[in-house]
Amino acid sequence: MPPDSQPPVSEPPPALAPGSPPLLAAAPARNSGVGRQWVAFLLSLCLALFLVDAIVSLVDDSLIQLFDLRLLTTVRGIVWFFALLTTAVVYLLIGLTPLVPKRLFLPVVLFNPLGALALIPLAIYFYTRLQPISWFISLGQLLFGLGILYWAQGGLRPRWPIVADRELGSRGFSWLNLSGFLALNLFVALPAVLVYLFACAALAIGHFSEGFLALRPGGLTVQVRTYVLNDGKTVQLVPMAHIGEADFYQKLSQSFPTNAVVLMEGVTDNRNLLTNRITYKRMATSLGLAEQQEEFHPVRAELVRADVDVEQFTPDTIGFLNLVMLVHATGLTVENVLKVLQFSPPPHFQERLLDDLLSKRNRHLLDELQLRLSQPDPIIVPWGVAHMPGIAQAIQASGFRLAETREYTVIRFRHIRSRATSARKKG
Repeated sequence: MPPDSQPPVSEPPPALAPGSPPLLAAAPARNSGVGRQWVAFLLSLCLALFLVDAIVSLVDDSLIQLFDLRLLTTVRGIVWFFALLTTAVVYLLIGLTPLVPKRLFLPVVLFNPLGALALIPLAIYFYTRLQPISWFISLGQLLFGLGILYWAQGGLRPRWPIVADRELGSRGFSWLNLSGFLALNLFVALPAVLVYLFACAALAIGHFSEGFLALRPGGLTVQVRTYVLNDGKTVQLVPMAHIGEADFYQKLSQSFPTNAVVLMEGVTDNRNLLTNRITYKRMATSLGLAEQQEEFHPVRAELVRADVDVEQFTPDTIGFLNLVMLVHATGLTVENVLKVLQFSPPPHFQERLLDDLLSKRNRHLLDELQLRLSQPDPIIVPWGVAHMPGIAQAIQASGFRLAETREYTVIRFRHIRSRATSARKKG
């Protein structure tokens, strides 16, 4: 460069006026701290356990469905527990922080709870088909989980963590997010679930009792049905409950005509095989209700004992009744709870128990009823609700037809609430 040459002097850039924006704004960098990494790890673990639970459940259901093998049931329970635990944690995180991408993980954490709620009506109407239904639910969970994984990663390539730090939200906490989460849970989700469960309970009670018992918003009601033969002979089926309102039993007692034959329920114990007397007094007292054996006295009609004796039950049933009545008589003490937990039912126990408590007693009652069909007097059968469907089917098969129905309220919920409030005030 010639000595007299001077490098060109560049002019300084013009000064920015105060308050002017920068020429190039830098992109805000997200803080990749330990907290964000833990959130990404929990979300990845949640989705991974969701998929593992789906795979194990599907394989287990397939083995049960095809070969009646339950090789993975224990493993399935363990995986399900940890999957449930992580989804619960993630659900709480959704409320606490906007970091969690709700569009991906809200469906994941709600899948099993909503599936369980949807399963209730299916279990009521298709309880003999629960195993195939469980298989389809497991398959649906697997396909749903793979769909979420594809959506989260843009493909099904294996990657850990499944959810990267950059895919989280930008804010760590938001009062608006938390308040909205709490409001939706307390004022929308919780009331909706309670109403749904009440509706499912009403469906179950009506279905399994074949309409003899109904759950209403105001309480429990029973339907008294009168059946008649072509020759005019009548049989009235009166569904009973061990505990209820005192006026329910009194109204029924007064409604029976003086010329009626009442076939009474009540298992006898001539050989003293039961170690505790069958009583529901503790339960009735705690709910402010009356016990059937104390308030139900149809004195204007002929009473006939039409039940069996305890000695006709199997030894397993007698032992189980002694255990149940022990809890009824003395309450849920630690000693009683331990005895219940130690009870191990033998094979086919449930079938023999139902045969003793329902079928065998129904057969004995129907034999007593058959003996009196030649008499002109009306027959009244005030037995437990569980007995009514079988008895009704049997008498209809013998030629009786339904002629009349009447509804009685067994328990009023508002009365229980008022009695409980009064008891708390007195205490």
